[in-house]
Amino acid sequence: MAHKKGAGSTKNGRDSNSKRLGVKCFHGQKVQAGNILIRQRGLHFKPGLHVGVGKDYTLYALKQGMTVYSLKKKETVVSIIT
Repeated sequence: MAHKKGAGSTKNGRDSNSKRLGVKCFHGQKVQAGNILIRQRGLHFKPGLHVGVGKDYTLYALKQGMTVYSLKKKETVVSIIT
């Protein structure tokens, strides 16, 4: 009979929780001020007009309006039009 646990059972069993990243409000959607538009790691999507950036690079709406995604110099810019 073995006196030690099998290596597989002690080295497995760790996994991080998902962080729910991604786009929360898509092109053409109406948003309220303070709504989260995108959760991201790093500034992949850039803030445009009436969009703020949190310390964890979350983009959020500063004014009520409609979300607009545009491509400028190979960068996706997110704006809110009122």
